[in-house]
Amino acid sequence: MTLRISADKDTGVAVVTLDRPEKLNAIDLTTAAELTAAWREFRFDDSVRAIVLTGAGGRAFCTGLDRGADVPQPNSPYMVDDPLVAIGPKACDLWKPVIAAVNGMACGGAFYLIGEADFVIADETATFFDPHTTYGMVSAYESILLAQRMPFGEVARMALMGTAERVSARRAYEVGLVSELTEPGEAPAAAVRCADVIASYPTEAVQGTVRAVWAAKEATRTAALAHAPHLVSMGNLPSEVQAGLFVGRRGEFRTR
Repeated sequence: MTLRISADKDTGVAVVTLDRPEKLNAIDLTTAAELTAAWREFRFDDSVRAIVLTGAGGRAFCTGLDRGADVPQPNSPYMVDDPLVAIGPKACDLWKPVIAAVNGMACGGAFYLIGEADFVIADETATFFDPHTTYGMVSAYESILLAQRMPFGEVARMALMGTAERVSARRAYEVGLVSELTEPGEAPAAAVRCADVIASYPTEAVQGTVRAVWAAKEATRTAALAHAPHLVSMGNLPSEVQAGLFVGRRGEFRTR
């Protein structure tokens, strides 16, 4: 198992932990399948009323798709198999509140999860960046999801600057991606405190509110995501070229 799931039946709060710290909690195909299964199981578990999502270890919340994952693609620009497309709670039709607790790095495919959380709490060590363009890949799903909760210019800058720049937890808080900052290591506890409160309220009212909040931008989000597969298939470099860029990457970056 690459996920740890614990649930407190008394409070109604479940904690989902990405548990691959040696891989900076990168998501391989097993983890992707486990996330999808977890969200779908929570739909039917009435004892779980609020969920906290976090990452194990202090270095990263999640660093996106594991580059070692073997993801074969159809030989057609009209079909793209995205292994992360169903790892988020909303993609799995889960309308229970999900709070992301972020520590360390959050980048690339991590935004499939952060983008579908209801709100984000981060500790002061958190940094956010999107490496796609650096490695010859289109930031489509990630940018679309972030555009639902950050100013346009901030999303564009993060996507276009690639690995050269990281957004600090403080800056993420200032632009609205993060709703609360904590001391290092305290984000999960802060998220659980919020989840405890939310889980104590009447379930129907909470879930209806989650659905209403997401309905506010659903039409725009759905329309934008419909373009993502074609943008990826047309704009991504061949995988072997991407791999060469990754191996030759420079380690320098600035944090703002």
